[in-house]
Amino acid sequence: MTAVRDFEYRDPISPLPWEAARPKWSVMIPAYNCARFLATTLESVLAQDPGPAQMQIEVVDDCSSDDPQRVLNEIGGNRVGFFHQPQNLGHIGNFHTCLDRARGELVHLLHGDDAVRPGFYELLGRGFDADPGMGAAFCRTIFIDAHGQELSVSPVMQSSPGQLENAAVRLALEQQIMTPSIVVRRAVYEELGAFDRRLKCSEDWEMWVRIASQFPVWYEPQPLALYRMHPQSNTGRHIRSAKDMAYTRMAIDIFKSYLPTELADDVAVSARRTYALSALETARRLFGAGDWAGCLAQMNEAFRFDPSLKTIGRMLQLVARQGGRIVHPS
Repeated sequence: MTAVRDFEYRDPISPLPWEAARPKWSVMIPAYNCARFLATTLESVLAQDPGPAQMQIEVVDDCSSDDPQRVLNEIGGNRVGFFHQPQNLGHIGNFHTCLDRARGELVHLLHGDDAVRPGFYELLGRGFDADPGMGAAFCRTIFIDAHGQELSVSPVMQSSPGQLENAAVRLALEQQIMTPSIVVRRAVYEELGAFDRRLKCSEDWEMWVRIASQFPVWYEPQPLALYRMHPQSNTGRHIRSAKDMAYTRMAIDIFKSYLPTELADDVAVSARRTYALSALETARRLFGAGDWAGCLAQMNEAFRFDPSLKTIGRMLQLVARQGGRIVHPS
């Protein structure tokens, strides 16, 4: 599968010199205007810190205007490294810097507005200890809002810790892995490259399917990662224009080639239908909030995912229900 190792749209990650000091962990924290959440992020990592010989912790700031270094100095002191980009690169470019600066054998990309629960590094580390060929390990995710309130928890994929069977196909059906919930061997990024520059959303989904198509993946069923959902997040900024869904369609088109030929078409169709429903649900929320333009954009993406009579019928039902509620308020 040559497309998996295609570096046209993915920056290469250079191997470290053989003589370089290698901690087990690199916790790389990409940050952009999220200083109000950064203390929680840092505290969650430092509570599990095995020391600098075993864990690199570094914030990589993409030219924020809210002074993340102040938070770092208050919380992390001299324990946490800080790298300030000379110019804003966008989150894909900042991710690449994180990966390139990582010195550890295992790399955890932890957004500056997310966090981890106690036991995250111990339990995910067991997957790599169990099999030197394990490419990545991930756990379930707890979705929280801007105030830290729990919204939902990702579903269980299997009941006990262990290698996830048929991982590439299962992960391609629907996005199951939020970035703070996964750890990847640096050597895997060196072999497959960084995140795809064509994608401004769903770049993580494409990456995880890419990895799972080439390496075994470990699953931990405990929910140990916290993913914060708020309007200023990368996905949140793209919802009203429905670009989040457009990039999701593109991701499906890209990673379809990574899947077994006999299953690829069916998996892609199933994924598109899933996200057609997701777009319609977002359209319903936007309509309810009075955002007709955003609603139309999401409905348009729903149709592009699945241009079927069933999708059209659901769109008409949505407009009829919401329109009726507005015309005849209770």
